[in-house]
Amino acid sequence: MLLKVTATLCALVLGQAAHAASWDDTLAEARGQTVYWHAWGGDPQINAYIDWVGDRVEARHGIDLVHVKLTDTADAVARVVAEKAAGRTEGGAVDLIWINGENFASMKAQDLLLGPFVADLPHFRHVDTAGKPTTLVDFTVPTDGLEAPWGMAQFVFFHDMASIADPPRSIPALLDWAKAHPGRFTYPAPPDFVGTTFLKHVLAELTDRPEALAHPVDQADFAAVTAPVWQWLEEVRPYLWRKGESHPVSSPALHQLLDDGEVDLSMAFNPAEASVAINAGRLPESVRTFILDDGTIGNTHFVAIPFNAAHKSGAMVVADFLMSPEAQAHKQDPRVWGDGTVLDVDALAPEDRARFDALPLGIATLPPEELTPVRPEPHPSWMVEIEAEWLRRFSS
Repeated sequence: MLLKVTATLCALVLGQAAHAASWDDTLAEARGQTVYWHAWGGDPQINAYIDWVGDRVEARHGIDLVHVKLTDTADAVARVVAEKAAGRTEGGAVDLIWINGENFASMKAQDLLLGPFVADLPHFRHVDTAGKPTTLVDFTVPTDGLEAPWGMAQFVFFHDMASIADPPRSIPALLDWAKAHPGRFTYPAPPDFVGTTFLKHVLAELTDRPEALAHPVDQADFAAVTAPVWQWLEEVRPYLWRKGESHPVSSPALHQLLDDGEVDLSMAFNPAEASVAINAGRLPESVRTFILDDGTIGNTHFVAIPFNAAHKSGAMVVADFLMSPEAQAHKQDPRVWGDGTVLDVDALAPEDRARFDALPLGIATLPPEELTPVRPEPHPSWMVEIEAEWLRRFSS
């Protein structure tokens, strides 16, 4: 028995040593690489955070991080698809992608991703995979080590207390409110991620077939399952900002309408985003955050490495740094970005827990206990089909 235990311990030690040596090799290979990170570039706070990450990985690991700013993640996916079709299996233009949802599902299905690699990243051991199960499942699709979690998101609404003391807290109530206050509500136009997610809230609350949302779209049932969405949207359309003839292109554009006093409500996929905008002088201090009575959708966002990335080691090092307590705490600071951590903070070393304990909540941010319940994301195919149907019906 003693020999068996000793052999097991030796195997564990050797395995840990081999992993350490392998990671040291990755760090050595990454030094001097230029990593092209294709990530949404529509928010100045997020762009500044990515710049900060670039400064850190350059100083510590000799990596030059280039933020390739996207308006739509699908553009990066399309580039990788085109490279594979052209037979470019090495030296691809995309090293790292900020990704989740239908884009991940598409790349996974087409074998366009490197991996599994996430378990090889040293900081992944700090991720709260038990308490935050969406760090392992992306819109119902298992990640299987093909994407590294780096942030938690939950959909929230904003209201300005100066104009609305008690905002509507259900989709039917929102319709009634919009009718009583014509021109004072709108939503971002799909395929903007926030705009499409708002439509998913309408679907989740109004459909009489909620169980269907956990599975891929069945075209035979799509019309019946989504009928209440289109009925609601048609009914609210005449009461929208500009009578629904145009929509803001993004949530930052919608926030600007709120700041300008043109609308009374806004929305985002970050519980701290209102606080961040207030700190930056982009929203009045009277703005506050709320969720619907039945909860709002929450998920995890990730980074992934294409199968043909030119700088795989550098991309892995960046992905690992994004999960470090230092990077996660800096990102969660509402004065920086306010994005929620994927880590199990209670299990961190005392000095790392202290980083999070010192963070302010933010003037407009709900405490965690008020961000419940959290609705699960539907299967990614619903997002694709809802966007396409909305564009068919409502785009001008």
